[in-house]
Amino acid sequence: MNEADGAADSNDDPVVLKQRNEQLEAELREARQTADRRLIQAALKAEALKGGMIDLDGLKLIEAISLEVDAAGDVPGAAGVIGRLRRAKPWLFSGANSSSLVSPPATATTRSKNATEMTLQEWRAARSDLLRRK
Repeated sequence: MNEADGAADSNDDPVVLKQRNEQLEAELREARQTADRRLIQAALKAEALKGGMIDLDGLKLIEAISLEVDAAGDVPGAAGVIGRLRRAKPWLFSGANSSSLVSPPATATTRSKNATEMTLQEWRAARSDLLRRK
């Protein structure tokens, strides 16, 4: 019997296969737990930013043990946890609370139409408006 045959026999051994399967299942559980913790932290960070948290180090005060990731990959209780933290420790948050971080667009000045650009009906309507204002 050569070494290749011995290696093939040990790979087919049910005890070895069972141990390998248990090891892989344990690694998979650990990877899922790590991914869930990261998703929970990301959801809390996003909610904290939306809520106006000044310093994200305040997230260390949260016990996120009760939060779970649903089948869609969302963390449904994150907003409630940040809301409770905001009520319990308001100094961690800024006064203004805006759900949008984008500033509104600047207003454009309206340009009046010249009489040469108007149709006859538009010109008559504009003329009658001007005469009524006087």
